[in-house]
Amino acid sequence: MAAAVASEGGIGLIAASGMTLDELRHEIRLARHLTKGIIGINAMVAARQFANLVKTAIEEGIDLVVAGAGFSRDMFQMGKDSGTPIVPIVSSVKLAKISETLGASAIVVEGKEAGGHLGTDQSMRDLLPGIKKAVNIPVIGAGGVINGRDVAEVIKLGADGVQMGTRFAASEESNAGPALKEFYLKSKPEDVVIIKSPVGLPGRAINNPFAAKTIEGTAPVPQTCDACLKHCAKNFCIIKALIRAQQGDVETGLVFTGEYIHKIKEILPVKEIFARLVKEAKEIE
Repeated sequence: MAAAVASEGGIGLIAASGMTLDELRHEIRLARHLTKGIIGINAMVAARQFANLVKTAIEEGIDLVVAGAGFSRDMFQMGKDSGTPIVPIVSSVKLAKISETLGASAIVVEGKEAGGHLGTDQSMRDLLPGIKKAVNIPVIGAGGVINGRDVAEVIKLGADGVQMGTRFAASEESNAGPALKEFYLKSKPEDVVIIKSPVGLPGRAINNPFAAKTIEGTAPVPQTCDACLKHCAKNFCIIKALIRAQQGDVETGLVFTGEYIHKIKEILPVKEIFARLVKEAKEIE
């Protein structure tokens, strides 16, 4: 999927968290084989292997590193040493300014509408204008961007670009199992819930039996631990729950999603998604 996005002129991001270092090398090399476009990784700072994932990606010549679910000062030095752009995900003016001072090449401003781990209860559309005024590096809006109309609105707010996760998770090239993609299409606004992640942050997901158990506090407690997180509440194993969902288990898997998943009505090829985004954005210019 990352290669398909890059081939259409976007920045294709490989979700690195949960991968072994060899798996990450393989994915980066495969993406490079499939496209001449821009390829980056997205990694959770909360992951115990975060620094090694970033180092490995840099060794493989990755074009940029996007980092969320926490904040790391060390990653900026790694970026400076290798000339690799480091792009943190932030949700406040304070963290945006710190990021710029430390050497961030750009920042992603993520609001409450985003899928996965959340760093704020404020809308990206409320956060972005103030953060844009506070820094002199490119600002990318993330959270709740599904269609071309959303893209145009966020650009008008001052964003230099947008980051989209949910729309491309529901693409033909996404590595999500067929059952998971069908589950996306059936989702209604009332199906989207907030769970408490072992990472220590709230997370946005689609309600299913597993999500209900996490909210009730009855999710299975891990019997063994791979120590994949720097700090873990151990209320459930998030990596294994996400992998189950990715493989199509929508009963016992954790299905992270953005707030507006219900706007997606079709599983489309990445090329068609881009064509529609451009067409819809032009229609409201």
